Amino acid sequence: MTEDLGEIERLAGALLAKVGAAERRRLLRQIAREIRGAQSARIARQQNPDGSAYARRREQRPAEPGRHAIKFLYPTGAAEPRLVLMKSWTRQGPLLTGYDVEAGGIRSFFWDKVAKWLPLDPGEQNKGAGKLRRSGHIRKAAMFRKLRLGRNLRSGGTDTEAWVGFSGRAAEIAGVHQEGGTDRPAARAKPVRYARRVLLGLSEADRALLADRLFDHLTRA
Repeated sequence: MTEDLGEIERLAGALLAKVGAAERRRLLRQIAREIRGAQSARIARQQNPDGSAYARRREQRPAEPGRHAIKFLYPTGAAEPRLVLMKSWTRQGPLLTGYDVEAGGIRSFFWDKVAKWLPLDPGEQNKGAGKLRRSGHIRKAAMFRKLRLGRNLRSGGTDTEAWVGFSGRAAEIAGVHQEGGTDRPAARAKPVRYARRVLLGLSEADRALLADRLFDHLTRA
């Protein structure tokens, strides 16, 4: 199958070279959009291009329960950091998760980004708060949900090429997983090696789709 597709792609490339630049640009952009959609759908299925399943998430250490309320200042991008009073909290890896009294719900913060720890005022230790219940639904959800969104996974084309790729910070994150590289989950955390999960790559179905679109267009033309 792969060898047959290779011959078809060489033939399609030769035919495409005879088409005008403006028409090639439109066609290649259309093909890039379809391939982007196919890549996004495959990522949603949690599969590598060869059809194998992505490596599972690494098991995390059990959360460390906090026995007392805590108060701190946390940067939000505004001029002044936000005051956070947290009850029923846990620390798991780089994240501090608990009941944010001001927000009235469960919130997470990066431990190493806390701007300043503050002493508790009288009465704040026993101030009413909800109970933290960790359902684990985030751990069970599909990986790379945000990476495959249109604002991160982009496509385009010129009169000589079609491309699909990630942009901005998403490209850095995707690159680590694509190659099975190392990264720091937080600024002061130790580097972690991630399993190789191929986010971008043409499956045989993608290559067949590409060849079909080229021949359909050239036949109509």
